[in-house]
Amino acid sequence: MKGAGNKMKGDNSVLYGVLAGFGLLIFYLAVVSIFQGVEFAFLNLRGLWYLVFPLAIGFGTQIGLYTSIKHTAALTGTVAGTGGVSAGSMVACCSHFILNAIPIIGLSGIALFLAQYQKEFLGIGVLANIVGIGIMLNHKRKMKEGLC
Repeated sequence: MKGAGNKMKGDNSVLYGVLAGFGLLIFYLAVVSIFQGVEFAFLNLRGLWYLVFPLAIGFGTQIGLYTSIKHTAALTGTVAGTGGVSAGSMVACCSHFILNAIPIIGLSGIALFLAQYQKEFLGIGVLANIVGIGIMLNHKRKMKEGLC
């Protein structure tokens, strides 16, 4: 009976991961659509797909792994940190669109900076995902060995 419960939990973790990944993509499209229009959002996604999709997939993978393993305070902090970097990278990527909507000269400089380094922000998010996934896989391995 215990094995059936664990299998069900694993199935839910995949669902949570897929939903989290799609949620991040929808968030990206929503923010860009609100400030630049739906057509521009999809054009921008098409231009940055090689960073946005790995970011969303990595974020979803982290959420799926997190829900499938025994939680510790350190692991929860890792997920919060690397997941926060992923979401923050997506916000930084999109925020120059928001700042362009505000006609304040001081903020336009920030918007230019964010637009210029958009790919770097997304790349940092992807790297944070890789680190977070590695830490969680290591934790899962330790759980199987009985070390946690």
